[in-house]
Amino acid sequence: MTDFTRTKSLFAIPDGMIYLDGNSLGPLPVAAADRVGRMISEEWGKHLIKGWNVAGWMTQPRRVGDRIGRLIGAVDGTVVVGDTLSIKVYQALASALELNPSRRVILSDTGNFPSDLYIASGLLESLDRGYELKVVAPEDVEAAIDETIAVLMLTEVDYRTGRLHDMRALTRRAHAAGALTVWDLAHSAGAIPVDLSGTEADFAVGCTYKYLNAGPGAPAFIYVAPKHADTARPALSGWMGHHAPFAFDLGYRAGPGIERMRVGTPPIIAMAALDAALDVWDGVSMTDVRHASIALADLFVREVEERCPELTLASPRDGKQRGSQVSFRHPEGYAIMQALIARDVIGDFRAPDMMRFGFTPLYIGEAEVRAAVEIIADVLTNRRWDTADYRKKALVT
Repeated sequence: MTDFTRTKSLFAIPDGMIYLDGNSLGPLPVAAADRVGRMISEEWGKHLIKGWNVAGWMTQPRRVGDRIGRLIGAVDGTVVVGDTLSIKVYQALASALELNPSRRVILSDTGNFPSDLYIASGLLESLDRGYELKVVAPEDVEAAIDETIAVLMLTEVDYRTGRLHDMRALTRRAHAAGALTVWDLAHSAGAIPVDLSGTEADFAVGCTYKYLNAGPGAPAFIYVAPKHADTARPALSGWMGHHAPFAFDLGYRAGPGIERMRVGTPPIIAMAALDAALDVWDGVSMTDVRHASIALADLFVREVEERCPELTLASPRDGKQRGSQVSFRHPEGYAIMQALIARDVIGDFRAPDMMRFGFTPLYIGEAEVRAAVEIIADVLTNRRWDTADYRKKALVT
C-alpha cells in the first residue's frame, strides 16, 4: 500500500498553497535541488569533461529511460530520454510512416495537443509525398480507422478535459487495419497506469515536467516497441544516435535498438533533476495512485457542483473515463482562475473558457480538496474575480 503521507513530505510546496496544477508543471521534489547541486559541484565541477565517463553521463539517457519505462509498462531497453517532446513526436511519427510506406494518411483527433498536430503538419509538408493529416472528433476515432490509415497518432489523455482514450482497444483496431500507433503520454506518465508492452503500442512519447515532476523544460522520452527497435529509421539522425558517435564517421549508421533514437547531447543537469524526481516513485504503486486520484477528483466534482452551480463540468463524470484532472467551464474562466491563484489555489486556464485542476495523490489529499472548494465557492459567490486586473491576460495562462 502506497504511503501518500511519505510521498507528500518529498515535495517542497509552499505553506498554504493548494497545488492543483501538476498536470501542467509538477512541484519541486525536495531532493532535486541537492541532486542538481551535487551534479554541478561534484561531477561537472571536479571532473569536468571526464564526467562523461567517470560520472556515467553518456549512459544516463538509457538508464533514466528504463526508470520511466517501469512507470509506463515498457521493458528495459525500450525507452530513452533526451531532447524535447516535439522532437520526439517528430521522430516517432517519421519512423512510423517509413514502416508503413504504402499508405499516406495520419489519423488524429481534435483532442490531441495542438503541438503534435503542428509537428505532423510540418513533417508532411517537408515530405511532400501526398500525405494527409486527418483529424476527427475523439468519439469518431475508432470508426475512422480503416485500410487507408498509415499511423494513428493520439494523446491518450485530452489536455483540456482529461478525457481518456482506450489505448488497448484503439491499438488493436489500428493493427487490425494495418496501421501503426504513436501515443503521446504527456498527461499519462505518472498519472495513470500505462501498459505499452501489453497493449502492443508501436511508439510512445512523453514529457517529464508534468506528473513526473522533473522541472520546467525537463527532457522528454521516446518508446519504441522491441519489434521495431532495429528497423525504425531515425529521421533526426543526430550524432548521439550513431552506432559509434566518437568514430566521427562522415556517414550515418544507426545505433542498436533504442539508442538510435538519441539525437543531440543529453541535458545532463536537467537529467539530474529528473533522476531525483523519479526517486519519489520508489515504493509507489500506480494502481494506488489511480484509485486515490479518482477518489480525490470525484470528491472535487461533487463539492464544486453542489456549491458552485454556475460552473459546468467539461470532463467525463466517470472517473475511469478521464485522467488525473478535472476541468470546469465558465465564460469568465480566466479571471476566476487568476482570483484563485491569488488565493494560493493553483490551477490553470485553457481557452476559450476552461479551468483545469489536477489531482496528484503524491502531494494532494482530501483536506486540500475541501479547502480548495471553500475558496472556489467564496471567489464565485462574492464575485472576487470581477476586476480588471484578473481579466488582464498574462503570457502564460
